[in-house]
Amino acid sequence: MRLTVLGCAGSFPGPEAACSAYLVEADGFRLLIDFGSGSLSALQRYAGIKAVDAILLSHLHCDHMLDAVSYVVVRRYAPDGPYPALPVYAPAGAPERLAAAYSHEEGPLDDVYTFYGLQPGSFPIGPFTVSVDRVNHPVETYGVRLEHEGKVLTYSADTAMCDSLLRLAHGADLFLCEASYLDGVDNPPGLHLTGREAGEVATKASVGKLLLTHLVTAWGSEVETFEAAASAFAGPVEIARPGARYEV
Repeated sequence: MRLTVLGCAGSFPGPEAACSAYLVEADGFRLLIDFGSGSLSALQRYAGIKAVDAILLSHLHCDHMLDAVSYVVVRRYAPDGPYPALPVYAPAGAPERLAAAYSHEEGPLDDVYTFYGLQPGSFPIGPFTVSVDRVNHPVETYGVRLEHEGKVLTYSADTAMCDSLLRLAHGADLFLCEASYLDGVDNPPGLHLTGREAGEVATKASVGKLLLTHLVTAWGSEVETFEAAASAFAGPVEIARPGARYEV
């Protein structure tokens, strides 16, 4: 499977990156994991405006789902459309949240999206075996584990330290993990990880490679985050960049 980073900025778009959006492809199937603010632009740049077969939203904060609202226009009003309803796997309340953000007057988005509620467990999406579990964030949020032909990609979503993240990441070939906070700062509890904590999870889970994402560059530090993660994880560490591709 191949991962393309469409967006990786934390909490709001940065000067060089949209918010969280990750395209994972295998056997001609394209799964978009999260669809955060600004990432529709990146989808067109790095993949194509129709390059989505299914969407999985880890949670319903705007920096992880808002461009699914903009995508309604693409799916419903394209000159060669309307396109068939797209499967969307998301936490409870997603249909109402997206519909309200699009228009209070036009009602449900059933012609654009077919919604499936996420619950802890495993299920297929296209060629992938997908496992999700609740992670440690103030709203209903799911970490994601994708398996295909013996390879594993795990995505932390937004989370503080928790046992479910360790289980999802166990033995992953590539661990796409948030690192929003700086170490050595009095960070709010129960929200996000630091670089060091991301590295600790990677070590405990015996992952192959750690890919740091969701950095808040406006007041963070890529250098400090990278160094903190590398100090806790002996394997390869990278900072996610828009357009970067990884073969898993």
